[in-house]
Amino acid sequence: MCGLYRSFKHMLVRTFIGTVVLLCAVPFAYSQNTNKLQQQIAQLITASKATVGLSMLHLENNQRVSINADKHYPMLSVFKFHTALTVMHKVDNGELSLKQMLHLKKSDLLENTWSPFREKYPDADVSINLKEAIEWMVITSDNNMCDVLLRLVGGIDTVDSFINSPDFVIKNNEEAMHESWGAQFLNTTTPGNATLLLKQFYEQKLLTKKSSRFLYKTMVANTVGQNRMKAKLPVKTIVAHRTGTSFTNDAGLTGAVNNIGIVTLPNGDHVAIAVFVHNTTAPVAHAEALIADITKVIWNFYARE
Repeated sequence: MCGLYRSFKHMLVRTFIGTVVLLCAVPFAYSQNTNKLQQQIAQLITASKATVGLSMLHLENNQRVSINADKHYPMLSVFKFHTALTVMHKVDNGELSLKQMLHLKKSDLLENTWSPFREKYPDADVSINLKEAIEWMVITSDNNMCDVLLRLVGGIDTVDSFINSPDFVIKNNEEAMHESWGAQFLNTTTPGNATLLLKQFYEQKLLTKKSSRFLYKTMVANTVGQNRMKAKLPVKTIVAHRTGTSFTNDAGLTGAVNNIGIVTLPNGDHVAIAVFVHNTTAPVAHAEALIADITKVIWNFYARE
């Protein structure tokens, strides 16, 4: 139906015996162009020689590009997005407050894990509010703060119950993920589910308007993964995103280099993108460059409209 499209640039207008006829040429054109976009992305993935899952979902017109989008990939710190959603849901329900204080002890801060908070407060014994704790987890990807928040909401089962999808599997918190090589791969999701969740989040179907705005702004402020989605976009591009990165073993195998997020396009529209790079022997920088290249191809496609 023509009414599905938002402007006359998407319609072909002709006059026939004094009657204006609006021909919706968009579905065919969009299908053709999306196929070309998919081919471009597939070429990048083929050249990378890595196992990659990709999902792109245009949040305004529902265009999709999918490559292995229904397969499960290890999330690593991508699951901090799901954890943050769960925490904010409890805030919305009045079970928690962003102003409530959390006291951190040294025993809360594991040594052998990524933790900018521990680096700033090595002896702990400090109190911060829940808002700050979420920011530490989402902005700096602090693993210790993630586990603090998981304990606060009742553990991984609470997150699993809130997300409630067979395409989302959570078995370990951050501490358990560090116990062995295989333990980090037990938390999985599909690229397709990741972009669907991002869409529901963006449309404020998961959280209240206030909580959605807070979490969105916090994801925009993310300081990690700067060489991924954001790397090859114009400097002021707004990208609300979450990353995930595994260990690299002695054989040079990196289990996961991930990025999911919402990119604001030049015309103000948005695309949700999820890229999961799995089991690559190339340097992490190569996987990051692949994510950047895929995002740039998508950006260029829509920037030409």
